[in-house]
Parts: sequence; structure tokens; C-alpha cells
Amino acid sequence: MAENAPIAAITPPAVVVVIGLGAMGQPMAARLKLAGFEVRGVDPQPAAREAFKAKVGAAFASGPEAADNAAAVITMLPNGKIVREALLGAQGIAAKLAAGTLVIDMSSSAPTDTVTLAADLTARGLPLLDAPVSGGVRRAGDGTLAIMAGGAADQVERARPLFEAMGKAVFATGPTGSGHAMKALNNYVSAAGLVAASEALLVGGRFGLAPETIIDVLNASTGRNNSTEVKMKQFVISESFASGFALALMAKDLRIAADLATHLDLDVPQVQSIAAMWEQARDALPPGADHTEIYRFLAGDGATKA
Repeated sequence: MAENAPIAAITPPAVVVVIGLGAMGQPMAARLKLAGFEVRGVDPQPAAREAFKAKVGAAFASGPEAADNAAAVITMLPNGKIVREALLGAQGIAAKLAAGTLVIDMSSSAPTDTVTLAADLTARGLPLLDAPVSGGVRRAGDGTLAIMAGGAADQVERARPLFEAMGKAVFATGPTGSGHAMKALNNYVSAAGLVAASEALLVGGRFGLAPETIIDVLNASTGRNNSTEVKMKQFVISESFASGFALALMAKDLRIAADLATHLDLDVPQVQSIAAMWEQARDALPPGADHTEIYRFLAGDGATKA
């Protein structure tokens, strides 16, 4: 091969292993199958594997069982510690992968940990991209996620057919860790907007404004944001609190953003305040609470309900 020749893109019917078959991993894997890839799933939970077999393809309890001839491995797991274990732990898949196999962490992980993970995988001949997503379960299902890809530019291009099968907007964010940094910052802005909209609903409701009127005015005015458009009526005012994204996961992402600011020696008090607020809500609300239930935490006892 000529020196500096472009790296060939990963195209169907290449084998792609998806580790983590939860609310996001399952529909993302289904989009890859729809695009023509051979998709294998990995999850320790029998129910998740059975659901995957019914909708997508072969599923395994551990990574090494699924590794043969894999062109890429995608992780979609709760945090970076679990990602590292799935790749490099006692039952990690990395030991069974051929050199050059592309590893893509699409979880929300700490960018500083991602840099370390990339170095450890590179020592094994395995390139890493950090490519978290935004858009939630619905957009995972219809293939319109936003994907933020950090890492070597040629590897981002190598993965582009995979990304385009799962997402509508693919952003090359820069060096390793930048995708995870961008995801944490995006969720900080999103979470702050949801808090602001919730507090507006509480104040306006106490004054006597109808909750639907508050949201309609915000959406026709400069106060409009993602939460006023797709969360407040749908999940808060309706009291369904069923967006599909857990409050604990939001709190985790916000702590990543706050810790990144600290790591960079930046005094940005709002991100620290928002992170602490969501951690308090996580501890106060029942396990498994939806992230839109931040409204319930802010309302407190005796507050006017939407």
C-alpha cells in the first residue's frame, strides 16, 4: 500500500460488534443492520440478548465470543469505567481483536479517561474514537442522532458509514476526548435549560399563569429552548415524566462537565452549581427517575404543580 494512502471506510457487510444493548444500544444496532452491516450484540443480561436476537441478530454474553472478524466494536454503556472493563478487563474484547480493528466508544465518558484508554488501546494496535450521541431513544430509532466524533481524522472518515447509518449530523470534533467533552457540555446546556424552564413554570404557576400558556409564550419568544419545545408539555405538564433518559445519567454527564472545568483550572460557577443540583435531585428522587423529574425536585412539597 502506498505511503499515506487513505484508510478504507468500513462499509457493509462488515462485522460490527455492539457492546451494551440497552435503550440506546439496541435501536442504534438496528439502524446498522438496516444499513447492511452484520451486527453482533453483547450484553450480560439475558433479556437484552433475547430482544436483540429477535430484532437484529446474534447476541453473546461476553465480548470475546463476538470478536471474530470484527471490523469495528461499538460500546454504548453507562460510564467509562464499564467501557474500560468491557474492552480491557478480564473478559474484555480487546485481547481477541485483530490489530487495526476500530473501537468506538459512543457512551458518555470522561474525556480525560478517554485519553488514557486511547493510549492503552493504541499499544495493542487498536485505534479509538470517542463518539457520543445526542437525541435520545426516539432519534436513535429513526437514525437521526447527532454524533460528536473525537479522534484521528482518518479514523473518523473510516467510521463515517457507521455514523451515517445511525445519525443525521456527524461532527468531527477534534482530538481524542473532544467528543466526550462536547457531549458533557451539550448536556450541561440542556440541563440548565430544563431547570430554567421548570422554574419558570413554577413561578408562573404560583402567580396564576396557565402552564400551557407559559410554554406557548416561551416557544414564540426568546426563551425557547429544547426543553420548552420537546419536554415541558410532553413530559412535565402531562406528568408522564417518560422521556426515556434517566436523571442519574444526566447527573453523571453534568459531573463530567464540572470536573472537566476543574481539570482545566476554570472558575465557572454555574456548571458546578448545576452539577450539584442534579446530584441532589438524583439522591432525593426514586432510583430510575426520568431526567424530566427534575421538575418534581424543584417543586418540592407544597409547590404549585403544572
